[in-house]
Formats: sequence, structure tokens, C-alpha cells
Amino acid sequence: MATVINMPKLGFDMAEGRLIRWVKAQDEAVQKGEVLAEIETDKATVEVESQESGVVRVHLVAENSLVPVGSPIAILGTADEAIDVEALVGKSGPARPAAAKPASPEAETVSLRGRAETPAAAAATGLPAGPHALEDEGDGKLPAGLRATPVARRLARERGLDLKSLSGSGPQGRILKSDVESALTGSAAATQRVQLSKLRAIIGRRMTASKQSLPHFYLTADLDAGPLMALRADLNSRMPQDQQFSVNDFLVKSAALALREFPNLNASLEGEEIVRHGQINIGVAVAMDEGLLTVVARDADQKPLRTLSAELRQVVARAREGRVRPADIEGSTFTVSNLGMFQLDQFTAIINPPEAAILAVGSVRQEPVVVDGQITIGRRMRVTLSADHRVTDGAEAARWLQVYRSYVEHPVHLLV
Repeated sequence: MATVINMPKLGFDMAEGRLIRWVKAQDEAVQKGEVLAEIETDKATVEVESQESGVVRVHLVAENSLVPVGSPIAILGTADEAIDVEALVGKSGPARPAAAKPASPEAETVSLRGRAETPAAAAATGLPAGPHALEDEGDGKLPAGLRATPVARRLARERGLDLKSLSGSGPQGRILKSDVESALTGSAAATQRVQLSKLRAIIGRRMTASKQSLPHFYLTADLDAGPLMALRADLNSRMPQDQQFSVNDFLVKSAALALREFPNLNASLEGEEIVRHGQINIGVAVAMDEGLLTVVARDADQKPLRTLSAELRQVVARAREGRVRPADIEGSTFTVSNLGMFQLDQFTAIINPPEAAILAVGSVRQEPVVVDGQITIGRRMRVTLSADHRVTDGAEAARWLQVYRSYVEHPVHLLV
């Protein structure tokens, strides 16, 4: 029996998505769980899996089409059944590609990875297919095999720099903004006007709304990171390089266990009700060329540290390669933003709606400390909790930080 596949809702505030690429062609079989298409949301380009098995009988939208959430995008069925498109989706028929709509800065495509032109895409865009095809990433055409982020391409165009002369440092050799800036080093200083990328614009709007509408308050604690660093070094000395723990693994696990005791910090405000979430899903901020992307460690309080570490490695790798899945970036209930790798002592973070709190983590640093009346060298780390005063208060947030401190300073409890 034929089934209509609709544009999925991949975020609580998502209204539309851009279908970047069909992974499964028409008349190609697809199994439940296989990637059906790549869809660009406000946050990232997401690999969308098929929810059932069948044959992709009809693509209802062309690649690079902007489609409202819930609108039909494809029809699945058996290989030999008759498909009545009008009966299934109405008289509107397939959607037109977004290229047919008037261009605007708000509709600019920001893809987290380049894509090779396929015959299906060539048919939709009118470009030649095959080894000499051109890539069209929404901001001009590039020779096949040359990949660059929209920001990098725009900056190079504005400064008259030929991208073919550069080597990209991004995933699969993709040219990043930093590569273009490095190539321009030494040139005469000039005023520049750079259009905001779609992701940066969305981040700006969301953070502005959060800062203006959520009554933030902040609490900072200075933690003894010595035991955590010692345990991590001991564990990693016994493990293969590709399976070793990061400092962030311990911080995420500590936050998840502390949230068990304080459900108001693992909550959202909906109208006049506080919704305490049944799952503890920790968002982890990942620095991308286009901006910060939050990936999610699901049920972080329930998983052994080694399992949590492995899953985080995989989801962060997918994010940096531009092939995230919906579950990778949606559903976080609390966020940990760790900028310790940038040698920052401390900072404050803006709450990521609809969450009620976010933890900002600074560097682990060596400094003199007093232990039992004696001055010695210790390893310290400052963390700052930003919380929504509508959902929690200073006393409750301070108690959460006390429990968090106990896990960080006695990390052996994270292993049991």
C-alpha cells in the first residue's frame, strides 16, 4: 500500500526545511532506517531516515526545494502497484524548486558539507551531470570536486580570490572561512560587509530572544579538577587512542547525574506549567565554521561512561562531517558548553530555549591552592551555571552545583 512521506519536523520551532539531496532515487528500494534524503534545517543539514521499507515510487519535490513542515515530499510503495498521486496528495502536485522563488538573504542555503551533483539533481537544476558537473551550493557554481562553505565562497568572491588556488582544511577538503582569511593575510586592510549566514542569523535571533525574555541568573563555582584529570589519565593509559575519554565526557556525565536530584533544572516552561522531562538529554556545544551546533547525548544519566563517550565521539564526528541525524541535534534538556580548549578561565553562556539552564566550563589550570594549611599546586576549573529564574531559584541552583562538584571532585562515582 502506497505511503506518503511528509517533510518532518526536526525542531520545536522548525516551520520549513530545504530538501538538499535525495539519497534514494525514484524506483530505488529503501529499508526502514536507511537514509532517504538530506534536509537542511535552521541548525544543520540532517540525514532523514525512512520510517518504513518500500520502493521510492515518486519524488514530489525537487532537490533544493524549500518545503513547509508536514507537506508531502515522496511516495513509497511496492514496485508494481499503481500510484495515483492526485488521490494521495491532492491536486497541488510536486513542489517547485526553491530556485524558482525570489532570492532573499533569509532564504540563503547554508550546507555543512559539499555535495556531488547527481543525475537527479542535474535534471532539477539544468546543470550537466557526470565527472565534469558543477556543484551549485546556493551561491554560485564550483568545479566538481571543489567544496567550500557559503561564507568562504562569499568572502573569496568579495576579495577577488580564486578558490581553486586554495587547499581546504575542512571535512573532505572543504574550504572554510579560515582558509580564505589565511590566504588574504598580508593584503591591505579594508572595510568588509559580510552577509550573515542563515545559521548565524538564526543563532542571533534565538539568543536575542532568550536573553530578552528569560530572566537569567548566574552562579560560578571553582572546582578541584585534580582527581578527574588523574583518573582520566589512568583510564586512557589502558585504552586504544580512538577510545580514550575526553574531559567533557566526565563533565557531561556529572551534569546528568546531578540533574537526577534537581528535576527543575531538567525542565522547560510551557505557559504556566513547568514540564519536568522524563529523560536527561545533555546538549553539547560543538564549534563549527558556520557557528555553534548543539548535539545531544541521550539518557546520559543511565549509560556507562564508556558508552556515553563512544556515542558522543560518533555524534560529534557526524556533526563536523555535515551528516547529522535528527536525533543528533534535537531533544536536549540541559546544555554543557565547554570552551576549556581555548584557554578561557571562565565565561557565561546564554540559555538555549526551551531549556531552563546551561553550564559554561572553563579551562583546567594549575595554580597555588591551600590544602590543610599548606600551599601546594592544584588543578582547578571554574564552571558557571546560567539558569531561568522563572523555573528555578538561586538556592536550588546552588545545591545543584554542590552535587555537581561532588561528582567532578570524586569522579570514581561516575564509573559505578
